Amino acid sequence: MSLKEKYQKEIKAKLKEQFNYTNDHQIPKVLKVVVNVGFGRNVKDKDLIEAVGKTLTKISGQKPVFTKSKKSISAFKIREGMVIGAAVTMRGPRMYDFLDKLVNATFPRVRDFRGIKKTCIDRNGNLTVGFKEHIAFPEIKVEETDTIHGLEVSVATSAKNKEEGLALLKLIGFPFKEED
Repeated sequence: MSLKEKYQKEIKAKLKEQFNYTNDHQIPKVLKVVVNVGFGRNVKDKDLIEAVGKTLTKISGQKPVFTKSKKSISAFKIREGMVIGAAVTMRGPRMYDFLDKLVNATFPRVRDFRGIKKTCIDRNGNLTVGFKEHIAFPEIKVEETDTIHGLEVSVATSAKNKEEGLALLKLIGFPFKEED
């Protein structure tokens, strides 16, 4: 059963029962997933920028958008219009496939992974998780990568508060730590 089917058949019913919703539109759902990489001090490394673009394409299945700086900041040696990051926004079936892969394949492959801290969820029920190494994703082969970079995954939900967001993400299968 796909994650979308599981959400429609099981997760919605459990959330409706748990929070006593009167309307199905009150039930929180995942709106989008954003995978983001900032280049940091490697802004001038063209090979890294190209490698990150290929990595994000492999991981998400769609082409990344390269973000450019809006202002020049001399302290960081950044000029206006310089490429400073890359991001991919997923919605719909691709988003559910990515979440399924993230929970069932990627988190188990992360070195020394003990679970996600509950502090990674903001007060609106959105989750943001950082990865120090992009090689945790199953599509990436370690032998073919020259440089290892980090990335950030943000899961935006329609939850109204942290408790609703946490309940939704737990039912999806995200491994949270029991104690913080």
